[in-house]
Amino acid sequence: MTHDALIIGAGHNGLVAACYLARAGLKVLVVEKNDWIGGAAVSRELFPGFTYSNCSYVSSLFRPEIMRDLELPKHGLQILPYEGGAMFTEDGGYLGMFRDHEANRREIARHSRRDAEAYDRYSRDILRNCRLIRPMLMRRPPDLASFAPRDLMELAWLGKQITGQSEAQIYDMLRFWTMSIADFLDEYFESPVVKAYQAVGSIIGTALGPMSPGTAYVLLHHAMGDVDGNVGSWGYSRGGMGGITKALTASLRAAGGEIVTGSGVSRILVQNGRAVGVALENGNEHRAKRVISNMDVRRTFLKHVEEKELPGEFVHRVQRFKTRGSSGKLNIALDGLPKFTALPEGAPNIKGDMHFTDTIEKMELAYDDWKAGHYSRDPFQDMMIPTLIDPTMTPPGKHFMSCFVQYAPPKIEGRDWTDADRDGFRDACLNQIERYAPGFKSLVLHCEVRTPRELEAEVGLTEGNIFQGELTFDQMFFNRPVPGYANYRSPIKDLWLCGSSTHPGGGVMGAPGRNAAAEVLRDMKMPAKDMSDAYAIV
Repeated sequence: MTHDALIIGAGHNGLVAACYLARAGLKVLVVEKNDWIGGAAVSRELFPGFTYSNCSYVSSLFRPEIMRDLELPKHGLQILPYEGGAMFTEDGGYLGMFRDHEANRREIARHSRRDAEAYDRYSRDILRNCRLIRPMLMRRPPDLASFAPRDLMELAWLGKQITGQSEAQIYDMLRFWTMSIADFLDEYFESPVVKAYQAVGSIIGTALGPMSPGTAYVLLHHAMGDVDGNVGSWGYSRGGMGGITKALTASLRAAGGEIVTGSGVSRILVQNGRAVGVALENGNEHRAKRVISNMDVRRTFLKHVEEKELPGEFVHRVQRFKTRGSSGKLNIALDGLPKFTALPEGAPNIKGDMHFTDTIEKMELAYDDWKAGHYSRDPFQDMMIPTLIDPTMTPPGKHFMSCFVQYAPPKIEGRDWTDADRDGFRDACLNQIERYAPGFKSLVLHCEVRTPRELEAEVGLTEGNIFQGELTFDQMFFNRPVPGYANYRSPIKDLWLCGSSTHPGGGVMGAPGRNAAAEVLRDMKMPAKDMSDAYAIV
């Protein structure tokens, strides 16, 4: 049987693309190497009675347009907003943050009255940049070297968005997109802990430190999502992050799509310069009129396509695409709720994101270890206990803790990770938590540790990069993944990309999958069915 479209990888972007194509009436097949569905957005029971979000762990970026188009709430998706967060300080104090802006101002004033006044200006400037970027998420970037009418129209639209701002705002925007988060925050705040908390989103998943140019944009990438229309808010998917891909799977099957699990792709079949299907590692072959890869650009073209099928310059650019892993993850089953000595009894901050790296300088020191080829001895952790809001993930009285960790390099001093390295990484994280929550380690029933080694081997993330490629400005928008191919196409006819190494980048967003499907349907001259943004297919 020849399918109309074959998607490689049942991660969230692959499933989003598959859903749109199936709802347009195409015969769609998704092939997935693992026995489970979801890629990095998955819920798994790895310890009896405990459900882990063992890769991605929070939701904000997933586009509400996609939720509506694919009727995901009807298929069980529910996002539960969480309350605030905390940055613990070494002197036994803390900075709490809340969902309410005025509550945040009052809390910041405990540390600096000047910073409390600056918080309004800071929030306004971040929101202004978010409003500029958000409309671009669901649009195909223009080719700057093309004179095609569509590319010229898109450049004109982009110019209109930029020139609609004042001259001062344009200068500020260009500075913001290219400067370090440390320099950016210095223009607003004086308190070290206030700056440290605001810098958190700038280093998540990126092989840069807070003093590196470009990290201010990474903060924006994490700030432009929303939960229930509240821009910048974050939440948990009920039942773990697999709730998102479970709903996508149900939507796909309701539209007639199929999924085959349990064997990875060995190679993409190409005949006469055209993709015609895939050969799986188990020996099976599936034929299709078009192939859409949810793998990253390096894995797709350097591992699964014969080099002779590709232009040499394209291969060279793909080889230079940066996928430097920088992150690890601990998933912990707890016998009870840990007590953080700094937090007052009943403080809501424990229901959100908690951190221990209370200065920009400490974050940079953690990055210094990564640059030296070692995991951070005193790491940055983005720590959460989602079971305080979603008790469905564990037995009564028990809890699940998710710890996202910076920094963990793809190699340890130039060699592969060993089990001993992984255990040392785990101990560095657990010992850090113990310092702020005495008795914490005695509550640990089970701990899953995921270094870049596991992220690559199990999920297919090259070098363990959670975004399928750095979110630096040289690899964004019309440069993602490489110049001339930001339109989800490739040099091989009918071979497409739909993963996070394409515009607009990483995170559980769904926009790359949706945009890729729009381009496939445009080429097929299919009607704009089930798509909120009519611009996608004209």
